[in-house]
Order: sequence, then C-alpha cells, then structure tokens
Amino acid sequence: MKAIVSVFSKDRIGIIADVCTVLAGMRVNVLDLSQTVMDGVFTMVTMVDTSTSDMTFEQIQRQLAQDGQRLGLSIRIQSKDIFDAMHTV
Repeated sequence: MKAIVSVFSKDRIGIIADVCTVLAGMRVNVLDLSQTVMDGVFTMVTMVDTSTSDMTFEQIQRQLAQDGQRLGLSIRIQSKDIFDAMHTV
C-alpha cells in the first residue's frame, strides 16, 4: 500500500538519514521524497510503499510516532488514498 509520511522539526543534520533508517528497519520502501527548510524549520513529505513490511499499517503508524518522539521529530503517516481524498475538490 502506498502511503504519505510527513516529517516536521527544527532543522538539524541527519534528519533524512534518521527517518530513512527507521523506515528501512520496518522494511518500508521510500518511493519519492521532497524536503525543504524554511527559516530553520525542516519539512519532508515522502511517498512510501508499506506492502514490503511485515508490520500492519497501524503498527507502522505507532512505531513512527514513537521513533519520532525519540528523535525529536513529528512523524505522521497516512494512506495515500485517504490523502488523495482529503485533497480532492
């Protein structure tokens, strides 16, 4: 299943590496990634494929929230279908 991962934080070295390491540890494949820093605020939006993971979507969601807290990041994931529905006019 494709999903959208969003990350927000005060900018620092290694955020992309940290998030990608967490995703790889859950066997979640990064398909596309976009990031920017505005006035010291880091934002990243990533499309991922969760179908390669042994974890359920809910387990991935909980793990990302826990790892985000540990790393000082706000990490959220949502189904691409839900994301698309929310942004369709």
